Amino acid sequence: MKFQPQRYQIPDRSMIPFIDADEIRDILQNTLSSTESVKRVIEKSLQKNRLSLEETAILINAKDAESIQLIKDGAARLKKEIYGNRIVLFAPLYIGNQCVNNCQYCGFRVSNQEAVRITLSDEDIVNEVKALENDGHKRLILVYGEHPNYNAEYIANTTRLVYATKHKNGEIRRLNINAAPLDIAGFRIVKEAGIGTYQIFQETYQPEIYKTYHPSGRKADYNYRLTSLDRAMEAGLDDVGIGALFGLYDWRFEVLGLVRHANHLEACYNVGPHTISFPRVQNFSEENISDKYNVSDEDFVKLIAILRLAVPYTGLILTAREPQKIREEALKYGVSQIDGGTKLELGAYSNTQNKTQDLNREQFQINDNRSLQDIMNELIEKKYIPSFCTACYRKGRTGEHFMEFSVPGFIKKFCTPNAILTLAEYLEDYANPETAQKGWALIEQEIKQIDDEKIQRQTLEKIAQIKLNKRDLQF
Repeated sequence: MKFQPQRYQIPDRSMIPFIDADEIRDILQNTLSSTESVKRVIEKSLQKNRLSLEETAILINAKDAESIQLIKDGAARLKKEIYGNRIVLFAPLYIGNQCVNNCQYCGFRVSNQEAVRITLSDEDIVNEVKALENDGHKRLILVYGEHPNYNAEYIANTTRLVYATKHKNGEIRRLNINAAPLDIAGFRIVKEAGIGTYQIFQETYQPEIYKTYHPSGRKADYNYRLTSLDRAMEAGLDDVGIGALFGLYDWRFEVLGLVRHANHLEACYNVGPHTISFPRVQNFSEENISDKYNVSDEDFVKLIAILRLAVPYTGLILTAREPQKIREEALKYGVSQIDGGTKLELGAYSNTQNKTQDLNREQFQINDNRSLQDIMNELIEKKYIPSFCTACYRKGRTGEHFMEFSVPGFIKKFCTPNAILTLAEYLEDYANPETAQKGWALIEQEIKQIDDEKIQRQTLEKIAQIKLNKRDLQF
């Protein structure tokens, strides 16, 4: 079977809108799928190559049980080969819910008169960070409503405050950002503050549908948002994250939109997104949207596996919007990062802002309420290595430099020992006795599987230092 020829009407030039909705629709409608073509595409992916839109569409259009199982098996194999059995953990910290946009699916929307608008004070932020550090977190994502008060200087100041907040053996070593698009000067400001990944989700890549969900506010400008991460790259911020909110439109279109976005960034800047997120609308009855494009659990797991095959070296993030069962299944087929112990209310980690749950302070609801301790324990039981590693980011291995290391297998060779070291820190400082016992047994097994004798010996030496209260050791 021959792939349909690409007919990009919009060129891959920096800061030029690149989504051609007709092209994506035509590819979905005209690309045929068979078991043999699915096998050929998977084989290309297993060679660690990104997929084209047509190749991705072959996987999307696979309907028979054999092909779908091949997709899942291929994604599981690819993930194991690239990432090993590490799972990166983080927590979201909501800084403020003021917002000028009117996104119809979001609790922060400006038309929501029942929303209680709060911006955490510096003291509140410090208390939140200490509470998160006391749980063992080392990686956070700061979340802001889209409002002039949350400008680049404010984000940079918040970032510096969080990094400066240390409690006992706790410290935040990587801060990612989810906030409004900035201009190039603004992205330079936040980059200088030392942020990690800057996330901006397009929500839906279908331009006409986008308009219906974003009727007013700065976010109503589809093209400005679409090219926002081009501006980040132009500013030298080469660590970015993309995402779509599944349930707003046809999931098949959104998957191709995400792949098109990833391929655009790589074509223009020689590096794709560091992460892709794919939150799913869960409670249609409570949102201002129809369930017409509801994504079933079956299709959701399938699309995760397809994304893993389409963008082999891109981290895939699945949040606590999803229930425990789906999160555990998704880990098999491509997800490499999850949040743990998540609380969405402002001030909820330290309970400084409220004493009882108030849904009018949340952006959306979560469906996995497990504590970080519970998630750590369950990951360890399933032989995953929970990781708080930040070594690549802090050693400057981002963007193109990261790809130089990751493509030859650097991630598996060095990130596994780094993950082991951060797990050892957690076990020493925060784990209960049961989790600690299981965790040290897992570490012992994992060290035995390190092929490089020098790395194996150095890992053991660093663990000995951790037990003597040394911290932040890395490869």
